[in-house]
Amino acid sequence: MVEKQKLTCIGCPMGCSLELMIIDGQLQEVNGNNCPRGENYARQEFSDPRRMVSTTVACPSGLWPRLPVKTAEAIPKDRIMEVVRQLHRMEVTAPVEIGQTLVTDVAGTGVAVVASRSLARKSD
Repeated sequence: MVEKQKLTCIGCPMGCSLELMIIDGQLQEVNGNNCPRGENYARQEFSDPRRMVSTTVACPSGLWPRLPVKTAEAIPKDRIMEVVRQLHRMEVTAPVEIGQTLVTDVAGTGVAVVASRSLARKSD
């Protein structure tokens, strides 16, 4: 069975329209990419789609009540909600430095979560 699938590449700012040719459930060919990143993106998206996650965690002792955080690398797309749920239950203590690792293995993905900004402790 031959099937075609369309994607828009997010590997670079060009946003190429990609066409994937899939034969018997196997990716055979990628067309439409203007750089190698397009083919790499299409193959990754077809076999194991991944995304970065950015959200906030509670920080009651901080100057602001929530701290922006992100995954250090892309996680499997089907694990996003599990990761977000874990992070929304989490509470950190200020002060926090940008890039500080807050979780080493979020939701069993093997991926760390780091602070996206520094946050000072609020004065009492």
